[in-house]
Amino acid sequence: MWTHRYAHTPTCCTRASPLLLTGSKSLLSHHKNALTLSRYLQIMRPLIFIASLLLLSCAAITFSADPPAQPAADAWRSLFNGKDLSDWTPVGRAVWRVEDGVIVGTQDGDASRSGVLDTKEQFQDFEISLDFLLDEHGKYNSGVYLRNQPGTQAQTGYQINIGRGVIGEYCGGLYRDGWRATGDQKDQIRKPREWNSMRILARGPHVEVELNGKMIVNYTDPSPNPAFIGKGVISLQTYGAEGHSGFVKFRNVKIRELPAGSHAESTK
Repeated sequence: MWTHRYAHTPTCCTRASPLLLTGSKSLLSHHKNALTLSRYLQIMRPLIFIASLLLLSCAAITFSADPPAQPAADAWRSLFNGKDLSDWTPVGRAVWRVEDGVIVGTQDGDASRSGVLDTKEQFQDFEISLDFLLDEHGKYNSGVYLRNQPGTQAQTGYQINIGRGVIGEYCGGLYRDGWRATGDQKDQIRKPREWNSMRILARGPHVEVELNGKMIVNYTDPSPNPAFIGKGVISLQTYGAEGHSGFVKFRNVKIRELPAGSHAESTK
């Protein structure tokens, strides 16, 4: 009895419990995983740091860059809405109206009527483009006044003439106290009884005129009157000539304002 009890005891003490073995394996596995994760972090930490620096550098370059400049074409805008003359002011006795989306200036049968159609806004340095169609009769003509004094039908600035060169009313010519430039002097570029396109650039004392895509005036006033290069309205003009009541039509009237002070570049 005594021998069997004590002989059996060592056997019980040396046998591993299945539960203990399972726990030991789990502990070893966890320790191994911890070592693997630690090693992984040691390897990846420098790579993560380098990647963070690259991202911060890219962000700094992106935010420090100047915003892209807007295309010049975005600055063009219409001066005529194609429906009415709400953006314009008639001055004088001439008759101005809108017909089929076109501005029409006329004397309505009374050749003594004359006047201008002023923009309500004033401009200084700019480009303006438009289409025109002119009545073909004698010296009947029209024109575009640049930087004119608002509220008067008299010419107070430069004028770009719209007429017939064959009778001395040079189309696209620059007039101010006489012809400064004669434009389409021989009337070879203007298309009679058809729509013609015109582009006018006014930058300080410098004026350019294109007629149907061809440059016909490139003039700089050597001693400009300050009133000629300050702000003013753009005026469309019409009047009867030689007892004739005629008409002039305008469409696609657009403007692009130039930066203030840009006229200083044209005098260099």
